Amino acid sequence: MLTRSDLVRRFTAEGPFELAEDNSVGYPLKVYRHAPPSLRAVLESTRQFDARPFLVYGDEEISYRQHFAKVAALAHFLRRAGVNKGDRVAIGMRNYPEWLVSFWAVQAIGGIAVAINAWWTAHEIAFALNDSTPAALLIDGERADRMASSIGAMDLKAIVVARSASSSFGTEFADVTAGDADLLPDATIEPSDPATILYTSGTTGNPKGAVATQRNHVTNLMNTLLAGAVARGLLGDFSTPAPTESPQMVVLQTFPFFHIGGLTGLLVGTAIGSKMVLMYKWDAREAVDLIAKHKVMTVSGVPTVVRQMLEAARASGADISSLLGIAAGGASVPPDLIRKIGTQFAQATSPTNGYGLTETTSAIVTNSGAEYFAHPDSVGRPVATAEVRIVDDEGRTLGDDKIGELWIRGANVVTGYWKNPSATEAAFGGGWFRTGDLGYRDADGLHYVVDRKKDVIIRGGENVYCAEVEASLLEHDLVRDAAVIGLPDAEYGEQVVAIVQVADVARAGALAQELRDFLAPKLARFKIPSSIRLTEEDLPRTATGKILKRQLRDSFAASK
Repeated sequence: MLTRSDLVRRFTAEGPFELAEDNSVGYPLKVYRHAPPSLRAVLESTRQFDARPFLVYGDEEISYRQHFAKVAALAHFLRRAGVNKGDRVAIGMRNYPEWLVSFWAVQAIGGIAVAINAWWTAHEIAFALNDSTPAALLIDGERADRMASSIGAMDLKAIVVARSASSSFGTEFADVTAGDADLLPDATIEPSDPATILYTSGTTGNPKGAVATQRNHVTNLMNTLLAGAVARGLLGDFSTPAPTESPQMVVLQTFPFFHIGGLTGLLVGTAIGSKMVLMYKWDAREAVDLIAKHKVMTVSGVPTVVRQMLEAARASGADISSLLGIAAGGASVPPDLIRKIGTQFAQATSPTNGYGLTETTSAIVTNSGAEYFAHPDSVGRPVATAEVRIVDDEGRTLGDDKIGELWIRGANVVTGYWKNPSATEAAFGGGWFRTGDLGYRDADGLHYVVDRKKDVIIRGGENVYCAEVEASLLEHDLVRDAAVIGLPDAEYGEQVVAIVQVADVARAGALAQELRDFLAPKLARFKIPSSIRLTEEDLPRTATGKILKRQLRDSFAASK
């Protein structure tokens, strides 16, 4: 019986996923011999989908032909305004159809798309704009109003505003993209050219702009397509139909496009001719209604989004049986969530976990299907183009089952941080990206992530990995969300503290003890929280789904 690893070796030996070696960066990288040279080439390939529906947003529907025409029109507008190859173009808006048009137009002219976090305050947006110094700004009305006082002072060649009823500056997006443009402006784009700047979450200071190349993004795209071919191969299907001959996939986009998970969904969905369903903002009940209405086949999101979607479907009775795949990522995926997917869909829907970071251009280690059901606590195996090392504090490679920091090398890994050589050297020096995540590899080659290195709690000389305690808490039926933090303790150095979201805190005292009793057979005594705070409120998270533990620590300190 062929395994996943067998199929990866088979598919990468020849054919569209054949791997080659590239030594241009001073050490060997595995690259796809037949990959598109750039994202512009990916865009041009979508013309084959013509009248096929591309985007659905509310009552709006845009075909691939219409999308290409809008992209071409915006690309020509930017070029006429003096925006050239290598110039930064900032995109700041919700997940509107205009976000995709903006991104592809920037790629069409060889620009660098700067993805602005739409959740940021005016001060945070101003930091990213001052840091990246864009030549043009593509923004929605909400953020234009938020930034009105500072945008006017910027040296911009063009400002285009989408979905605004009151903006007093810039050109209307609808006016710029009207017409029937059919050809893109001329541009020569190389695999090594920068394509995007995506800012890290910045939970411990100012965010850093990760600079990803065309090759980084195309490699991630090819890795995802290879994963699909392997999944089909495991079912005995080795056919390679042309994209226009395959049934159209329907996907629901929940990740924001400024996040690497959302950008990956955008790239993959566009490349394979999917129909993408967009939402103004996340709403679990609306999401299950959209899945039922459009017969959505795949959905991806942070673990809390996936959990809420499953709960909403059970509560409403909505028919979401069209789902063939559910992917979770962006934050640690608790094993109980995978078991819930298996139970709710009788294992007819395949779960997927993609472990990666902005700096690795999305997933670098993946787990899916039957292997994920069998090992729900594992993030899986490295993608075909990646090398993963587990190292100690001195950078020495550790053996199986030894916990250390994950270091990564490959064609997915970005070139560094924008205008930040010291941070680039600290994170990427020597050719390996230091993730800051702790984990291990077992004897079968499966990888596990146990915690962020900075979040490990040392209680009385014993290491407590927060992710392990959080996963155990989430096994309890009354727990909706959980975060574990370490706080100073005079006797043990640190104490283990849990903040737990429940539906009702009326019986808080009894439930806290019930949770400790629940954990007792699962965890060593020193890992069980000495303090449990219950809340009915959502835990604070970044736009990418990571819990803001610094905010929780500050909250605890202020309450004493």
